Order: sequence, then C-alpha cells, then structure tokens
Amino acid sequence: MIAPERRTRADLIAALVLAVAVVAAASVVWLRSDARGTVSVTTDAAPEPPPSATVVPSTLTEAWRAPSGATSRPIAVGAVVVTGDGGTVTGRALDSGAELWRYDRDMPLCGVVEDWRTAVAVYRDQRGCSQVTQLVPDSGMRGAQRSSDADDAVTLTAADTHVISRGETRLELWRSDLVRTLEYGRVDAPVVPGAQPRSGCTLNSAAASNSRLAVVERCPGEEADRLTLLETTPEADSQPTEIASSVLPELGPDDVGTRVVAVAGERTVLYLPPTASSGPVLAVYDAAGTVTARHPLAAAATPEAVFPATAQGSILTWWSGTQTVALGGDDLVPQWTVPGTTGTGGAMAGALLLPVRDALAVVDPATGTERQRIPVARDETGVVNVAVAGSAVLEQRGPQVVVLR
Repeated sequence: MIAPERRTRADLIAALVLAVAVVAAASVVWLRSDARGTVSVTTDAAPEPPPSATVVPSTLTEAWRAPSGATSRPIAVGAVVVTGDGGTVTGRALDSGAELWRYDRDMPLCGVVEDWRTAVAVYRDQRGCSQVTQLVPDSGMRGAQRSSDADDAVTLTAADTHVISRGETRLELWRSDLVRTLEYGRVDAPVVPGAQPRSGCTLNSAAASNSRLAVVERCPGEEADRLTLLETTPEADSQPTEIASSVLPELGPDDVGTRVVAVAGERTVLYLPPTASSGPVLAVYDAAGTVTARHPLAAAATPEAVFPATAQGSILTWWSGTQTVALGGDDLVPQWTVPGTTGTGGAMAGALLLPVRDALAVVDPATGTERQRIPVARDETGVVNVAVAGSAVLEQRGPQVVVLR
C-alpha cells in the first residue's frame, strides 16, 4: 500500500497564503464592480393596466407629482409610471404615486426613455454615458444591459425599432435586446480603420425609421450643415452604410439650427432655419437626399423646440417651441398648425391633448380644430410635455412629472 502524503507546515502556510490572496482579489473585484454600487428592489405585484379612456374629461386635478429630471417626457407603461432622478429609476403606481420598485446606482443618470414597452436607463461613468440597463416596468426586473464608449452627454430617442443615443461626436443605434446595430462618428479604437466616412464632425440632430437613419452634422472645412442618410442595420455595426450625404445648398456658414423633424419610408423632413433669402421652412428630402418640397413656417423654431416629431396615430406632431404642426404619417406633408402651444401633446379618446397656458386644448387630430379646453392649474411656467395613461394625464414640467386625474 502506498503511504498517504503528509501535509507539512510549509504546505499549510502556502495554502493559507493562497486563500488570503483569492479573498483579497475577490474583494478588489467587488469593490470596483458596478454591482457594489447598485440597489435593485423589484416587485411581483404590479397593478392591472387601466382601461383606455372613452371620453375626454372636462376637469382635471393634480393627483401626485414626483421628481424626474432624467426624463424629457412622462413614461407610463400600463399602470406604472417610470421616473428617473439623480441615480435612481423608480416605478410608481399610476393612481397614487406609491413606489413599486426601484433601481439605484452610484452614478448619475444621463437619461431614461421608453421603447419596446420597457424603460431604457443610461448612466454616466468614466467612459461617458455608457452604462445602459433595460428595466421591465411591471416588475423593475433588469433585462438586457450594455456598455460602450459614449459622449458625456447624450440625447436618447425612441425611434421605431431602435433607440438612438446621440452625443455631439458619437452616435449609436440599439435594437430591442440592446445589441448595437450602428456606431457613427468618433471611434477611439476602430475595429476597421477608416470605416467612418468623416471625422471631427459635430452631430446636431438625428431621427430614424426602422430602416433609415438621418443625421444632421457640421463637419470641419464645410460651408454649411450636412444631411447624411444611413442604413440602420449595416452588415457590420462599426462600418456605416451611407445611402446619401451632402452639404445642404440652401444654407450658408452662419445658418445654424438645422434639425431632423421626421423620417418615414424614404422621406426625411428637416427644419431649416431662416436664411438671408428665406424664412424658416420644413423641407422634404427623397431617398437620394434631394429636396422635393418646401413648406414655409410662420415662425422660426425656438431653442425649446422638441425634435423629432411624435407619432400620434396616423399623424406625426412636432412642437416648434411656439406651435404644434401635424405631418402626414406617410408623406410627411404638413396637415394643420395650432399656435400658442407650450409643449408636446398626447392622444386620448380619439382626440389630441395639447398643452397651452393654464389648460389643455382638446384638438381634432384630423383637422386641428379645437373642441374644448380643460383648465389646468400650473404653478410652473415653461415647457410642458404630455402623455396619457388610461384616463390619467401626465405632464412633464421641467424636472418633475405631474399626474392629473
């Protein structure tokens, strides 16, 4: 029989040293990990979704409000209102505002947007607005997550089948599982050098359909803004497929403020600012990036204008900062204009609710005719963006969401 091996004092010391090293390494990983700074409180008892409103109410009063500086418009999915403030995303009961779930990280939110009936939360770390988490509104459970290089500030846009994350120097498109389908602009460590068509450009605006991305950019050495049309799902996400790109001949070096209003099919609508020879217009471009129609506007867009337009059934509505313009959902031709609005609207019971001073204007979506006004007491002044959930109306007023019933 072979005698068993005997452990010596040196063996025991070596084993102890190894165990201590493993524990120390694990502790360092934990201390540096994202998980250490994350608190996730979920629920399995989300309230039942409210029925859709069948009539527009004649009166509305404030039911509750909550801080939500990370959203630009209210987010409501079913009977859950999602707010984002500081480093916390919270799911709240629509009827009471009570907290149902919470997702908190020790880093600031860059923004929260709703798409695919989920909340997409983007956090800022040392790489910019790069930490992305998808949250299920009913439970607060985490879905897909991703991380990649990003600018320090981004604009998040729910665009048909994608979310656009746009900074001044870099843009990404994500599909519903948060897989990136396209990166455009600055790439610090390119997989394929020279894959980006231009460098050093400032990305001023973007919008997309399911197949086409439109970007307005200003590039070094060019005399005016450039419109670039790209495929949303090229063969390789790091190699953009350009459909068309050209400097806009209507503009000069001092004409700033061009923005993408909408993309539908092969059509793109841009807001063109006033120039020395023309007032502000909505210009329609075809698949080749050639202008096919120009629709004059009564007034220039203000810095508060919201881009891109919002889908409201068969039409799109765009708020210019002073008026709401409806566009045909397919041809993107202006249908009607309502002046004096103070933000974006929402659809309820076959009508559009557009915010105006001290009220909500109830508008016929087919004609823009005002049917009635619902008085709303607002202490705040400024932009009001509206959403609807069942018979409740939600207003984003600056860094707060206010629920009216």
